[in-house]
Amino acid sequence: MTIRCVSFNPAIDQTVTLERLVPGEVVRALAVRHDAGGKGLNVASCLADAGQTVELHGLLGRDNAAIFEQLFAAKGIADRLQRVTGATRTNVKLLETGGRTTDVNLPGFTAAAADAEAVFDGLAEAGAGELVVISGSQPAGLAADTSARLAAALAGRGARVVADLSGAALDAVLALPPGALPHAVKPNRAELEAWAGRRFDERAALVDAARALVARGIALVVVSLGTDGAAFVSAEGALQAAPPRLATGSTVGAGDAMVAGIASALADGLALDALARRATAFAAGKLGREGAHLPPAAELDALAAAVRPQPLDVWAAAPGSRT
Repeated sequence: MTIRCVSFNPAIDQTVTLERLVPGEVVRALAVRHDAGGKGLNVASCLADAGQTVELHGLLGRDNAAIFEQLFAAKGIADRLQRVTGATRTNVKLLETGGRTTDVNLPGFTAAAADAEAVFDGLAEAGAGELVVISGSQPAGLAADTSARLAAALAGRGARVVADLSGAALDAVLALPPGALPHAVKPNRAELEAWAGRRFDERAALVDAARALVARGIALVVVSLGTDGAAFVSAEGALQAAPPRLATGSTVGAGDAMVAGIASALADGLALDALARRATAFAAGKLGREGAHLPPAAELDALAAAVRPQPLDVWAAAPGSRT
């Protein structure tokens, strides 16, 4: 099965490694690297590493497309991105040796409604049962509901949409009527709290919010929880799974790797327990690795085998479950 990924706002990730960030002072960098990135592209890159056939749709600035095209050629990702005038944005990531990362996201190209419609047209053949992953932010010039309208159009044709959005775009997609909702969503705790309009002072409140989304018609809700891994909620059940080990170094792209694991598991028709194991293994495999890359399949399989999902209600009721 071909998985189609959508990235309206890709980025070049400029990762600057330094010993310690001291605001207001001159800091000497230890190293710098540039990677083609952005959430949707990161998902596609991880899926390609896992042996999945992938198409990438969305928008890309003409002025600095080469770094992206090199990645697509190296990984066999089918390039379906619409070229627009201007340069794709750069995200500066200041990575301290202890693992803390500070992001500075620069502005990029401005898109027009016609550019989004070209992306919609490029996905017109995505139909019943097919998987489409919509991830990340939208560039200036596009309406806040652009990703939601695309999700609704795809769902109307029977495609299974996996949405990893935030802010107004997440609000818009979760406000869709039941028949237009995505198949799966992956907010983090803060994003789910922002949508709910309240802090989850207890884990049970987070669980209730996730279950409410499933009750509305979203087949799978995955809430990423940082070092606690993620909550996986569907009509089949509810689990919490955490990585068997945490690597040091950059956590950039670990959430995108988890989305790739979710999409890969859906493509293979895995049950909830196996899906949670694979998604967690993808995220753990990405930790500490530079760029949007996964380790070899044997290492991913070993990580998945080491994941021990537990009932979500057990996690919610554990001592210290107030957050």
